[in-house]
Amino acid sequence: MADAPASRAAALDQTRRASAHAAADRAAALADAARSGDRRSLARLLTAVENRTAVAEHALRRLYPLAGGAHLVGITGPPGAGKSTLVAALIAELRGAGRTVAVVAVDPSSPITGGALLGDRVRMQAYAADDGVFIRSMASRGHAGGLAATSTAAAAVLDASGFEVVLIETVGTGQSEVEVAAAADTTVVLEAPEMGDEVQAIKAGLLEVADIVVVNKGDRPGAQRTAAQLRAMLVPSAGRGDDDPARPTPKRPEVLVTTAVTGEGIADLLVALDRHRAEGGDGVTSAARRARAVAQIRSVLVERLWERLGSSARRPVTDGVIAAVAEHELDPYAAADRLLAALSSDEPEEVADER
Repeated sequence: MADAPASRAAALDQTRRASAHAAADRAAALADAARSGDRRSLARLLTAVENRTAVAEHALRRLYPLAGGAHLVGITGPPGAGKSTLVAALIAELRGAGRTVAVVAVDPSSPITGGALLGDRVRMQAYAADDGVFIRSMASRGHAGGLAATSTAAAAVLDASGFEVVLIETVGTGQSEVEVAAAADTTVVLEAPEMGDEVQAIKAGLLEVADIVVVNKGDRPGAQRTAAQLRAMLVPSAGRGDDDPARPTPKRPEVLVTTAVTGEGIADLLVALDRHRAEGGDGVTSAARRARAVAQIRSVLVERLWERLGSSARRPVTDGVIAAVAEHELDPYAAADRLLAALSSDEPEEVADER
């Protein structure tokens, strides 16, 4: 009888090892197939990434060193500015130039069911049969910042799969979309004429993260006036000197006018995108990629730490600390210190006794 617990533990360990090997084999098969052009395998791999499965982790370990060649372009802006229409127009322009393009289009999730309409897939059906285009709609699942939590990982998979340009379209929530700047090499902020969106953009900090500002729906009255107002707001602030070397240098975004429905101005936008990437040697692109690396590492680190705190050995400590904060018996800072102490302790139960 004494050997029963040990036998069960050994059997459980063996099962876990077998499951890990199976996940690794599945990830390798999907990753290799995706890189060889199998779109069905790529779709399955992105589903695994979105669901944060073990297969996804193994695949990303395999694919991440192969990424870095694509131009990641973030498309953000308020609802109604025409982001999806602009993305569709950019796809047409890129395909006309013989370049492959992938799209990560994030749609808002229902706070009740967690579901999403995934309307961008509906809007871009014209490219469903084009092997040079891959469109992936993702639900934000309540993640703030305009992106889904796994958008950056999905973009890395598409990058490693050989796409030359990856367009990342945000959910369009209005004032919480600056996160896209950490996920893209070039950030494009859309505005619509005569909607007061330039004020909203200032409030959201969107203009501070923009590499290119696009006034879409240029056929509407006031489009050129809106562009002129944005140029007036952006140029003086970008030109101010600052003696503090630790302070980030303000960007100098171009302001363009487009009419995505007709394609007017899209060629100029593509030229501006290519120019911004070519000028990445001055440190702009490398800084964006460093910021993306920090965000990725932080996300994985937080997830790993929380998983450890939720393990069977530490669960009583974690639940006790959460309950103490909820009852205002403990402040969040002391709670964080206590949980970090639990992680470094060989006997986490001792921390629980301190409460």
